[in-house]
Amino acid sequence: MMTLSNSLAHADVAHQLHPFTDARAFEQNGPLIIDHGQGIHVFDSTGKKYIEGMAGLWSVAVGFNEPRLAEAAYKQFQKLPYYHTFSAKSHEPSIKLSEKLAEMAPEGLNHVLYCSSGSEGNDTVVKLVWYYNNALGRREKKKFLARTNAYHGITMASGSLTGIAVDHKDFDLPILPVIHLTCPHFYREGTAGETEEQFTARLLKELEDTIAREGADTIAAFIGEPVMGAGGVLVPPKGYWESVEAICRKNDILIVADEVINGFGRLGTTFGAAKMGFTPDIMTVSKQITSSYMPLAAIVFSDAIYEAVADNSHKIGAFAHGFTAAGHPVATAVALENIAIIEERDLVGNAARLEAPFQSGLRAFADKPLVGEVRGVGLMAAVELVADKATKAKFSKSGQVGQIANRIAHEEGLILRAIGDTLALCPPLIVTEADVAEILRIMGVVLDRTAKEVAELGIA
Repeated sequence: MMTLSNSLAHADVAHQLHPFTDARAFEQNGPLIIDHGQGIHVFDSTGKKYIEGMAGLWSVAVGFNEPRLAEAAYKQFQKLPYYHTFSAKSHEPSIKLSEKLAEMAPEGLNHVLYCSSGSEGNDTVVKLVWYYNNALGRREKKKFLARTNAYHGITMASGSLTGIAVDHKDFDLPILPVIHLTCPHFYREGTAGETEEQFTARLLKELEDTIAREGADTIAAFIGEPVMGAGGVLVPPKGYWESVEAICRKNDILIVADEVINGFGRLGTTFGAAKMGFTPDIMTVSKQITSSYMPLAAIVFSDAIYEAVADNSHKIGAFAHGFTAAGHPVATAVALENIAIIEERDLVGNAARLEAPFQSGLRAFADKPLVGEVRGVGLMAAVELVADKATKAKFSKSGQVGQIANRIAHEEGLILRAIGDTLALCPPLIVTEADVAEILRIMGVVLDRTAKEVAELGIA
C-alpha cells in the first residue's frame, strides 16, 4: 500500500469515501494508486507492475491501453460529444449499438434501453417489469425472486435484489418485495449425504413451493446471474438453469439474466445464459460492453415486453423513465468499437480455448493447505480458503485470511479480489496461454505464503 507521505494518498484519505472499503482502516493504510496500464498489466504510482487478475472490476476485456477505443472516443468527442435520447431524439452511435445488441442477443430480444451502470440497469429492470405488468392490468404481479449471495447492484432497487448481507446492513435494505432463495452452491449449501442431483432437486422444489405459497399472480420475475460473480464465483449445478426456466415459463414469471459480469465472452460464450442453457426475457449488460473505458449499461428485452410497454406509453402519453446520459454518444461509440475488437480478435473463442488450462491449473491447487474448493467456468474462477478442509469449516473471523492472501498477491505482482476468504480471478479476455501460466505460478506462491503466515499467526 502507498505510504501516507504521498500527497495524492493524503488527498485521497482526506476527501474520498471509497466503495466497499473500511474507511477507518483506509485512513491508516492509504490507497494503492494505479497510474497507468499496458495490456493485462497495470502500474502503481511507484512504477510497480501487476497482472490485473480481476480485469479491473470483472470488466476490461481488451486490456488497459487499447488505442482503438481512445480513437473512437476522440472522434465522437469531436463530432458530437453529448446528446440525449429523450423525447424522440437520437444519434448514430446509440442506434447502431442497439442494432448490434439485438443481433447478438437471444432470438426475440430486439429492444434496448440504456443507462450508465449495472446497478442502474437492474434498478431500471424493476421499473420496466412493473410498468409492463401494470400495462397488462396485472397490478399485483410485482414480487421478484432472487438468490442468496447474488449481486445485482447497489442502488435502492438493485441493492434489494442483491442477496449479500453486508450490502443490506444499515442501509435499510431490501425495500422491494423480493424473496431470496437458496444459493445454488453445492459446496456450501449441500447437506450431509446429499448428492448434487438431490441438492438441485431441493432447490427446484423450494422454487416451486415459494411460487405456490406466494401465488404466481404476485411474482413478476426471477433474476439471476448465470454464474454468480461478486458472491464468490458460484457455478450452479448441471441442469439447474434449464429447470428454473421451465418452472418460470409454467407460471408466467419473467426471467432476467444479469449478464453484467458474464456477458461479452467471460464464460467462453457471448452471453452466460447460453453457457448455462437458458433463454431470458430480459438481459442486463454492462462492464465488458465498453471494457469499462466508458460508463454504459443496457437492458435488452423481448418483443412481447416492448409491445405492452409501447402500447401503455401511447395510452398514458410517455414511457416516463430515463437518464441524462442514457445512450451517451461517446459511450455507445466506444462500445461499438470494443465489440468489434472482441469479434475481430475472437476473444470469446480465446476465453473458451483458455478455459481448460486456466481452470485445470487452478484445480491443481486443491491439495494445498487451506484450499477448500476451486471453482469457475471460462475465464472466471475462485479459490475458497477454509480453516478445515475435511469439515469445510470457515475461519473464525471472516475475511482475515483473504486479506492476508490479497496483500501477498499484491507483493507478488498480482491483483485478485478477496471476497471474504475466497480469492477471485477474472483476467482480461486478451490473456495468452503464457499469461495464464504466469497467473497460476503466482497463485501457487500466494497460496503457499498465505498458508505459512496463517500457521505462524495461529489463525483458525
